[in-house]
Amino acid sequence: MFFDSHAHYDDERFDADRAALLDSFKQNGIDYVVNIGTNLETSQKCLDLCEKYDFVYAALGFYPEDVDGIGEDDILKLEKLCRENKKVVAIGEIGLDYHQNNTPKDTQMYWFERQLQLAEKLDLPVAIHMRDSTKDTLDILQKSSVKTGVLHCFSGSCETAEIALKMGFYISFSGTVTFKNAKNVAEAAKIVPDDRILIETDCPYLSPEPNRGKRNSSLNLKYTAAKLAELRGTTMEEIAYITSCNAKRMYNIK
Repeated sequence: MFFDSHAHYDDERFDADRAALLDSFKQNGIDYVVNIGTNLETSQKCLDLCEKYDFVYAALGFYPEDVDGIGEDDILKLEKLCRENKKVVAIGEIGLDYHQNNTPKDTQMYWFERQLQLAEKLDLPVAIHMRDSTKDTLDILQKSSVKTGVLHCFSGSCETAEIALKMGFYISFSGTVTFKNAKNVAEAAKIVPDDRILIETDCPYLSPEPNRGKRNSSLNLKYTAAKLAELRGTTMEEIAYITSCNAKRMYNIK
């Protein structure tokens, strides 16, 4: 039923019950999960999860806070991991983060562009992190030759969403769409076309209401889907169906 398009089950907050939690997904209507890497270590953990669970796929990449100090050898190692594993479906989580991030902006931009080049080379979509960096992120994406991807955990305006949509990108909504103060997100959720909308948890972060503040998991997707259904005048089941179809298409999962 549900496709969690962006999760972090390698996170230490799942160490105590990871296996029991993931083993419960199929009986709870969680059909697919894409687990997202943030550096070489977490990317390898993503692949370990892929090997253990047939419904888990991986996106591999360097997060904006993890690019300081990396070199071209690290990109080559990333490329090797992607080429050797058929369950790698995207390059990510990549992008720019200017919110309390000590990594210099020019360093972030350089490695963001370099990872976009890798995605183009491997013909993979990208999972984009964009925080307090809208203009630079969109400018770099527009100059790249990447064919498609997703703006994950979207928190921008309708205008930003429209720019991304025109570039061929998908827009993914997390539990933040359920927050009372997330008015911009709610408005954007109304205008994204049916064939470009995704849902995600970004777990263990960003649990939706009524579980805000607690550890998040794919079991909470129903709350995000229900809120999107309310905003878009449809049903939770329809949101689950269209977002699952869209995620499979974007990630090229047959």
